[in-house]
Amino acid sequence: MAGRRGGHLRQEGSPLAPPPEHPSPMEPTTRREVAIPDRPSKKTCHASSSTSSSMSGPDVWVDLLDSLLLQIIALLSSFHDLLAFISTCRSWRAALSSLPSAFSFNFPPLHLQSDHYVPHPRRNYVKHNLLSNIKWRLIDPAKQTSSLRCSAPQNLRVRMRYLGCSYGYRIFSNLEQCFLVDVYNGATVKPPKLKSTGSHDIYYGFLVAPINSSNSRLLFCSKSSMFQWQVGSNSWSEHPLDVEGILQIVFFKGEMFAMDLLWRLHRIHLAPQFSVQEVAVMWGEDMVVGLSYKPWLVVCGDMLLLVDFILSVDPISGFSGTFKVFCLDFSVEPAKWVKVDNLGDSALFVSTDRRNPTFSCKSPERWGGKSNTIYISKPFADCNEPWSAVELGQVVSSTELCATYSSEAILAPRPSVNYQQPQSLWVFPSLVYGIGQ
Repeated sequence: MAGRRGGHLRQEGSPLAPPPEHPSPMEPTTRREVAIPDRPSKKTCHASSSTSSSMSGPDVWVDLLDSLLLQIIALLSSFHDLLAFISTCRSWRAALSSLPSAFSFNFPPLHLQSDHYVPHPRRNYVKHNLLSNIKWRLIDPAKQTSSLRCSAPQNLRVRMRYLGCSYGYRIFSNLEQCFLVDVYNGATVKPPKLKSTGSHDIYYGFLVAPINSSNSRLLFCSKSSMFQWQVGSNSWSEHPLDVEGILQIVFFKGEMFAMDLLWRLHRIHLAPQFSVQEVAVMWGEDMVVGLSYKPWLVVCGDMLLLVDFILSVDPISGFSGTFKVFCLDFSVEPAKWVKVDNLGDSALFVSTDRRNPTFSCKSPERWGGKSNTIYISKPFADCNEPWSAVELGQVVSSTELCATYSSEAILAPRPSVNYQQPQSLWVFPSLVYGIGQ
């Protein structure tokens, strides 16, 4: 087992481990080891000392055109491919660093399988986790024989509650102190202490931008307030929050949207001053049919989607469920949720804890996935299959429901009653977001 910046990594199967020369995402001063050459149309690649003598003549990697490198980048179909690309040579890594921040890769997120999640029969029970005991495994859906076992640094012998995952970091906190733990290398970020929140019960935490971004902020939600920390600063600010419990936060076309426990949509602005504005939305009649779980918000290209799971009861066959998807049409006033019958060439990724991020992916067949499919992360570490793949419109039987969910897992986090421990989820490591910064 090899240590890296305080965390622990253990490789299983094909390498998912960081390439030897890959810089840590927490060291921005060493991220770009090679400057972009003066000639913007070409990249010069310096072969490593391990290159065979047969390659020492005209280097086959020298003077690759930018256009060719971009074509190679566009063909990356997995996180494993990305690691191979950045470990090829320094100038290829520099080419990735020069991509615009808006660039998005077209491969699936990794599956983070928690090794310590145990459902508790008392759903109102709140357990603080000893961070040094937290372990997880990263699996690439495109390379399922490849996995990476990780853990938080062993010196973090403090008990904290799980608040969410954002931009490749799992977020933990107790009454005043908090830690962000990188899901890929175990590196930690320790914000300043949060002054006593009194009766406030913080239940949700998230980043508004990658940790290395100049505008990155960490936000905490309680029932009546939102707390804000500008990354790198020495203090927190508090803002009144008149929302009935935030269920989920997503970022769509440069704006921050929040859905509350009543399914109402809100825009959140941090500058020039903090504000929360409800978005007027028209609900279709076909959106309320049967017993519904709390929905997910998913950004899919230029669409903001609402993914709902509808339960129905049959006196003979028992429970069954069906996913329904709606797209928010902003071209009309008020905006309107419009039913989507087919996801086309896209796949969606969700997990049972709504505080965890959601994702979408185009052309999933490239990595062995399926279009028009929703991939649901199962919360338990001992599942035979870590996730389920359900086609939009497919009926999920009661047997599959019991295998995928528990009565605790399907419940959404609520202010003052946040009993959930860290569950399995979908995630992109922070180094993916660091590209283009």
